[in-house]
Amino acid sequence: MNVPVRRGMLIRHRGRLYFVADFNERHSGKQKPTVHVQLRDARDAHQVERTLDDLLPIEEVEHSVRNMQYLYPRGRSFVFMDSQTFEEHELGEAQLHGGEPFLTEGAEYRVMLAEGRPVSLDLPEIVNLHVKLTAPPERSVGTAANVLKEATLENGLVIRVPLFIKAGDLIRVDTRSRSYAGKEKEEKR
Repeated sequence: MNVPVRRGMLIRHRGRLYFVADFNERHSGKQKPTVHVQLRDARDAHQVERTLDDLLPIEEVEHSVRNMQYLYPRGRSFVFMDSQTFEEHELGEAQLHGGEPFLTEGAEYRVMLAEGRPVSLDLPEIVNLHVKLTAPPERSVGTAANVLKEATLENGLVIRVPLFIKAGDLIRVDTRSRSYAGKEKEEKR
């Protein structure tokens, strides 16, 4: 299958910017296969599906990636400052893709810009967070080999962690699945 699209690609379709979320080929009887492309709107994260024939010719949009420092929340948006130009940009929930709980004030993140506007935040796959509170072991769940308990993290996120994790521990969290990814060693001060 030689398709002119790839996952993560930024394209223009009917005057709007879309990310290619996924695509697959579907066969029906003796007809030629049809490629279905799932798109995510860059402005509001609305999902749409189109056939490849509907999208042709594909217009890929030029974009750049800049480092930006997260400053503070403002209503339903989040303010970032470009580390080179010191210009402030507001990113909405659609551009953050559910990454709001992992933002740390003062930390730098990679932001994709298209046509001079931020369109997507590139969160690291793994972040380090402190455990604020853990549930007592009697409230744990799982099988004998894999018993987990609830833990509230410094950002307010609640995830399941192994029994040996306690309040104050620094752990690694997978931002894609919002799950425990290991214990991090803290440096001695």
